[in-house]
Amino acid sequence: MDKVIVTVLLIIGGVVSSFAIFNGVYPALSRSSAAINSATDQVGDQIKSQIEIININSSGTTVQVWVKNVGTSSIGSVENSDVFLADQLNITRLPHGDINTPPPYWSYQLTGNSTLWGPTATNEIALHLAAPLAPGSYKVKVVIPNGIFDEVSFGE
Repeated sequence: MDKVIVTVLLIIGGVVSSFAIFNGVYPALSRSSAAINSATDQVGDQIKSQIEIININSSGTTVQVWVKNVGTSSIGSVENSDVFLADQLNITRLPHGDINTPPPYWSYQLTGNSTLWGPTATNEIALHLAAPLAPGSYKVKVVIPNGIFDEVSFGE
């Protein structure tokens, strides 16, 4: 009879410990799986995204930068992009703004008045400056929300 009681207690102990281990390990596996899926989605988005600055024109206090989406995915939230203007000594990050924003700021106009920057579409980004650029060498860098960027040097 003692052997039966010991065997039953060992079986109950084994079942309880199995549930305890499962309840501790399963949530960690679920979180890890979700983290891996999220990272995979981000990397996939970056692989499909690519932009290219195709032309820059400076006139007065405005610098026009034409940027083409040469990737295979659409770019949303264009206003969350970063635009930098640099000369030999300084780098300036321009905030996104509109006509009511004091310069310097940048604004954009997607081709076809679309709200989503689709593949093969060109975006005209206008840098509105407080004063005209002095003669010299400059660099413009555009970084879209997922971190993909392009930069081009131009001279006055």
